[in-house]
Amino acid sequence: EVRLVESGGGTVQAGGSLTLSCEVSGFTFDDYAIGWFRQAPGKEREAVACMSNPSDSTDYSDSVKGRFTISGDYAKNTVYLQMTRLEMSDTAVYYCAADCDDLWRRPTTDFGSWGQGIQVTVSS
Repeated sequence: EVRLVESGGGTVQAGGSLTLSCEVSGFTFDDYAIGWFRQAPGKEREAVACMSNPSDSTDYSDSVKGRFTISGDYAKNTVYLQMTRLEMSDTAVYYCAADCDDLWRRPTTDFGSWGQGIQVTVSS
């Protein structure tokens, strides 16, 4: 069973920081690109960050570049999204997904494996 479970969401004031975790199981962690996506109310789901290998290739959307960092811990089968200098526009449900490289331009739930999503709210 393929399973991805997000944790670490919550409410943070603008300018603050928050780190999300995605624990993966049911498949070989190192065989997949794991990444983060988000969906704000009334908006399409969009790519945030993708990691082909924890020490190698990473990619970020322009809106979060320089503020968010994706990383992985193979021993814990966990991928992290460290978010800093959070802005009101970062408020969304955040999803962890496998095959983020293939999902980057079209993050449809018809393909890939997705977590259930976790709410991040940035307050003023």
